[in-house]
Amino acid sequence: MSNSRPFVLRRSEIVVSPERLSMLGDAVFAIAITLLALDITVPEGLHDSEVPHALRELLPAIGAYLLSFVVIGILWLTQHALFRRIATVDRSLLYLYFALLAVVAALPFPTKLLSEYGQTAAATACYSGAIALSLGFLCAMYLRLLAAPALAAPDADPEELRKTVRRNILHILVFVTAIPLAFWSPGLAKYWWLLVIPVRAVHRTPAPAAPAPAGEQPGN
Repeated sequence: MSNSRPFVLRRSEIVVSPERLSMLGDAVFAIAITLLALDITVPEGLHDSEVPHALRELLPAIGAYLLSFVVIGILWLTQHALFRRIATVDRSLLYLYFALLAVVAALPFPTKLLSEYGQTAAATACYSGAIALSLGFLCAMYLRLLAAPALAAPDADPEELRKTVRRNILHILVFVTAIPLAFWSPGLAKYWWLLVIPVRAVHRTPAPAAPAPAGEQPGN
């Protein structure tokens, strides 16, 4: 009778640093922003009298482009703020970040839907869902840092992490609630997105105070 044990494949350890992972993210964010502009085109061979009409037809595409440019820019700034609080990347953080990058890389698709079929509930709900999903992955990464403090940087304040989580949850709720609202009124759902502005204003994290020059006492 053989006493051999079944073969078990060990899972390799994560060896990527937060800096290199952030560099990968920078590339994905840059490509996604670049792809947004590819749909802003006019037909070739237009007569002079047809150009103004063609430009007016581009307004929805330009609006969707500007909206997604701002969204991707905010996501990029948020993920950089997150990586400043990460000292070590574990498998959970890696998977969550790859999921975030997958959604960001695909954002040109719901952006195109919004530019071409923005008056429909399906396109508006799809865009809302994509933004909610990306914010959800970011929020999950912050929650992972709270659940595993050993992964966080030494200067990462748990209370600030919790404040960021609460703010992100409110942002997610805005876009999640916009999904059923879109099936009642796509236009109203788009205005509903504007609620993130007062949410960000109320929950804005104050910038850290600059250190006092050497030899100068604070308050002098």
